[in-house]
Amino acid sequence: MNPADLEIFQTALSFVPEEMGVALRRTAYSPNIKERLDASCALFDVEGRIICQAEHIPVHLGSMPVAVEAAMRDFPGTLRDGDQIILNDPYRGGTHLPDVTMIRPVFVRQTVIGFAVNRAHHADIGGTVVGSMPATAMRLEDEGLVLEPQKMMDRGHERRAVLERFRQETWNPAERLGDLRAQVAANELGARRLVEVVLRIGVTGFRGWVDELLDYGERRVRAAIGELPRGTWA
Repeated sequence: MNPADLEIFQTALSFVPEEMGVALRRTAYSPNIKERLDASCALFDVEGRIICQAEHIPVHLGSMPVAVEAAMRDFPGTLRDGDQIILNDPYRGGTHLPDVTMIRPVFVRQTVIGFAVNRAHHADIGGTVVGSMPATAMRLEDEGLVLEPQKMMDRGHERRAVLERFRQETWNPAERLGDLRAQVAANELGARRLVEVVLRIGVTGFRGWVDELLDYGERRVRAAIGELPRGTWA
């Protein structure tokens, strides 16, 4: 493939999570996200491989693929346009409980072509103390709400059961719901932008370019490792 075309494709993709991050920061309620910028955005392909990410929080981005894999495993072939999966369970790809992940499948002509994903550190997620990081915690639930992968949005509509848990079990529910809706909005923007890219080159072309982009990244990493001196590394 033409290297110039690949670079144009990579740049077009990479600006999607960057724009998602701007939208998330501008619409969030909590200073934790708006000012401290403790949030991350990325795009994944239909196989759950991360294909581009914004320059946000590395620990978020490193564990996001496990969260996407968990969502794909729990909802095999059942996701619909407008759905969004929420989770924070550290055994399902989360980090600590305040880091809430939102996963939005992206559709073109009723076919999933990828996922728009963001993760944001909520100022609290309930639990026994404000801030949801008690030093005296003896079990995971002491730190707050534990969310296994479940639908926050069902075909574009909020699921009341999820919102009610946040209303009833967090310290600042109004702020929490505002941040959740900011995450939903950021993913909706990411989904629209990804569809725009795919429609310009077609679904088959998009998948081919994604494979080429990931192969290129692998070649670059292998070349960098090959330049290291021989030795034992840890």
